[in-house]
Amino acid sequence: MKSNSSYKQETRQKRAFRIRKKLRGTSEKPRLSVIKTNKHIHVQLIDDEAGVTLGSTATFAKEFRDTDFARKNKASATKLGEKIAEIAKKHNVSVVVFDRGPFKYHGILAALADGARAAGLQF
Repeated sequence: MKSNSSYKQETRQKRAFRIRKKLRGTSEKPRLSVIKTNKHIHVQLIDDEAGVTLGSTATFAKEFRDTDFARKNKASATKLGEKIAEIAKKHNVSVVVFDRGPFKYHGILAALADGARAAGLQF
C-alpha cells in the first residue's frame, strides 16, 4: 500500500509529464516554464531543441530580495511575468509556449501570464 504523500507526488509527476509531452520549445518560440513552491515562483525560458535555458527569474533573485516581490503572491507573479517578457525581448523572442507544469491555470499562474502578455509576450 502506498502512502498518501507518495501517491500525490506520483500523480503530480504524471500530470506534469502529460502536459510537457505536448510542448516543445524552439529558439524562435521557447517554452515558458513555471515552477511554484510553497514560498517562491521560478520562471524560465527554455529552448528544448538545443537544451539551453535562455533566461530565468524568480522571487528569490537578487533584484527582488528585500522587496514586496520576494514571496509567492499575485503581485510578485505579475512582476515576474513582466520581467521574463523583458528577458525574452533581449533574446528577440515575442512568442512563447506556456508550460504550466502540474499546476492549474488560475490564481498566481494566471497573474504571471497576464503580466507577461501585458509586457508584450504572445502565447
